[in-house]
Amino acid sequence: MAARTELDTLLAAMEEAFERKAWHGPNLRGAIRGLDPAVACRRPARGRHSIWELVVHAAYWKYAVRRRLAGDKRKSFALTGTNWFSRPDEPSAPAWTQDVAPAARRVGRQSQHAGGAAARDCVP
Repeated sequence: MAARTELDTLLAAMEEAFERKAWHGPNLRGAIRGLDPAVACRRPARGRHSIWELVVHAAYWKYAVRRRLAGDKRKSFALTGTNWFSRPDEPSAPAWTQDVAPAARRVGRQSQHAGGAAARDCVP
């Protein structure tokens, strides 16, 4: 078995936080599984972010960190903007599914880091 590099360790820790079994309890994907779009869209108070916005925010920063760790050039993210993304005020199941499914791909599947070894995909 090959020795795990620091980069591999960092990438594995990032993936654990989103979709792998985590030591601390439910990961982000598990925490939002089955969440009703109306609940995801609700703001806890004026000027606060909704769960929906937090999920997309987490996906964006996982993409950005993974890209930086891999030494990749900036690629396009599925949504226009950076950091915080406005989401619909009126919840709909298709819009929620559209944002959550790509979020899983963004943070999860098959990018490459500078050495060429397979890592995970951050591209939406």
